[in-house]
Amino acid sequence: MTLESLSYRDAGVDIDAGEELVERIKPFARKTLREGVLGGIGGFGALFEVPKRYREPVLVSGTDGVGTKLKLAFQLRRHDTIGIDLVAMSVNDILVQGAEPLFFLDYLACGKLDVATAARVIKGIAEGCERAGCALIGGETAEMPGMYPEGEYDLAGFAVGVVEKSALIDGTTIVAGDVLLGLPSSGAHSNGYSLLRKIVARSGADLAAPFDGEQTLADAAMAPTRIYVKPLLALMQALPVKGMAHITGGGLTGNVPRILPDNVCAEIAQAAWQRPKLFDWLQQEGGVGDDEMHRVFNCGIGMVVVVARENAPQAVKILNDAGEAAVVIGSIRPRGEGEAQTTVV
Repeated sequence: MTLESLSYRDAGVDIDAGEELVERIKPFARKTLREGVLGGIGGFGALFEVPKRYREPVLVSGTDGVGTKLKLAFQLRRHDTIGIDLVAMSVNDILVQGAEPLFFLDYLACGKLDVATAARVIKGIAEGCERAGCALIGGETAEMPGMYPEGEYDLAGFAVGVVEKSALIDGTTIVAGDVLLGLPSSGAHSNGYSLLRKIVARSGADLAAPFDGEQTLADAAMAPTRIYVKPLLALMQALPVKGMAHITGGGLTGNVPRILPDNVCAEIAQAAWQRPKLFDWLQQEGGVGDDEMHRVFNCGIGMVVVVARENAPQAVKILNDAGEAAVVIGSIRPRGEGEAQTTVV
């Protein structure tokens, strides 16, 4: 008995589609090129040379995904900005230690490769890299039949940055009397979406209905994560930054303590900024308590920056001149025994 000849395509993997995707995304990657890139998309490994202006370079790396925000992207068929979210989650994380993002790699896995959809996703990744000033120099697209439902995919991202060893930011110089600055978020960014989706489902809300001005609820929920790299790099060049906290999973009360010495705590004033309507709606429709809101969502503040009190006015001006509507949102004070390290009042 002669067996029928099988191919990889018969098993569900289309090599030609993968090669087509590589060719389609090369122009997106070329737009992100910067100093240091020695090799990019298409090779076995991507090559990058640390800029020679660094005397004692320390590499800072970060990796992340976008969580269940992907579920909304699938439901709404919005694939153009989820890549921005992917880049933001990693570059904002390495930024808080003072690192300049150098390059980014992505990993996209699916059951069956849809070249058009994957190209939209990776175009968004390239846009995120442009906003962060880093190069998209490589990645991986994995087609794995039977691993993912039809029309769905998973994303992960990997960023590497560099900082002068003497300029590392680790929060150790933070003292009582320092000031917390808040940089606005664009919405929920990429955190809390399991709760957000549950609230949307329970409320029966129409995602396509007008929600805030011309914006729909879908627009508000899918707004891409802000990338704070360029304004904060400019701030670090101008004055000493003592600490920064990217407000991701864990919210305000879970992330700010990560940068504080044990002997101090942060007191944040909710009234210092206007909370976006999305968070008011989520709290009302979900019956979510204040403490839970502050430990799940960013509540309108995507990045917290700690500076000396005397530097706060100049820092606010520098950030505002760079397009960030930064405001003073709180201060650092001595910590009592057993006291929480961050409170929102």
